Amino acid sequence: MKYLLWIVFLLPVTCFAQKRISGKVINTDNGSPIPNASVFLSNATIGTNTSEDGSFTLKSVPPGQYELIVSVVGFETYRQTLLMEGTDINLATIHLKPRTIALSEVEIKPDVDFEKNYTVFKEEFLGSTEWAKQCTILNPEMLNLDYDSGKKQLHGSSYDFLVIENKALGYRLKYLLTDFLKDYNTSIVYFVGSTLFEEMDGTPSQKRRWKKRRKDTFEGSSMHFFRSIVSNNLDESGFRVLRLIRQPNPNYTAGMDVSKKIEQKLINKPLKIADFVTLTNLKGLFGIQFKDCLYIMYTKKKESEQIFSGVNKVSYRSNYLTSILTINGKYGLFDNNGIITNPEAVIIEGSWGRSRVAELLPVDYMPEP
Repeated sequence: MKYLLWIVFLLPVTCFAQKRISGKVINTDNGSPIPNASVFLSNATIGTNTSEDGSFTLKSVPPGQYELIVSVVGFETYRQTLLMEGTDINLATIHLKPRTIALSEVEIKPDVDFEKNYTVFKEEFLGSTEWAKQCTILNPEMLNLDYDSGKKQLHGSSYDFLVIENKALGYRLKYLLTDFLKDYNTSIVYFVGSTLFEEMDGTPSQKRRWKKRRKDTFEGSSMHFFRSIVSNNLDESGFRVLRLIRQPNPNYTAGMDVSKKIEQKLINKPLKIADFVTLTNLKGLFGIQFKDCLYIMYTKKKESEQIFSGVNKVSYRSNYLTSILTINGKYGLFDNNGIITNPEAVIIEGSWGRSRVAELLPVDYMPEP
């Protein structure tokens, strides 16, 4: 991996001016403009619709790497990764290809297992926290859920945007679900999609409550952790990172307690940022490389319950808010907004592992005093 100068790594993200992204959306087949298409930055509050001539402008875009999404009924979804630096971006013309819909796709068939699958999906997608109880999916009919009994896996995606009201944090989310997987064999849950955040209307007292809850959700989160790395203030932010060594127990046999299947050893010596983070040759992206697991504690909050059990239980006296991060591949990547950009390469357990869409904050969220 190619390294850049360390001084670049220490630049705070707030020292750059916010810029604009503009362009025009047209039909690939006949060159006509496409009005009223949704254009937004995934997982942010920045979005708009195209005008009658297909043009659009996204304003006040902070620096960082984003995925630009263009979506409209009847056309294939357009995605483009953009790196916002010190200048405006003019994308000129974006071509959307009309989506050919086979009759079999629109044929409505009864799904006798939908309610059962939807109950599982909702708990894994929204979560099971107090915030999740205040979230509602307004149009579940947009979901396509399928259970593979042979592989014991639940798969899902959405035909169009799922509209989710999060009354705990005051956001209305439009979530285009690309892929959802719950593997009952491994207990791994994975989902990926594109989200546009919109502020909900509320009374002054509701807005004050939402502001407080958003800040509380941010503090100790993975976004907070990775932003603290970029700002080089991990310790000051309240994070402590240890090495967790895991290896198969050579003496384990069937019938033994499952917690004995893996031998775990926690090295009680705090790691430095340079021990597990590197710069990459990709602008705005940082790499995580670590052969063992990262045991991450947020020392400004306590756990209200035991979050590790069975084979994943770690014997350690601290009851700080704790997460375990394991790299499932060569490296993980995150950007200066504090977002993991290759989630398939990272396995998260503990506090962060319990967080779902109910705790999701937009990438352009900045905590207020």
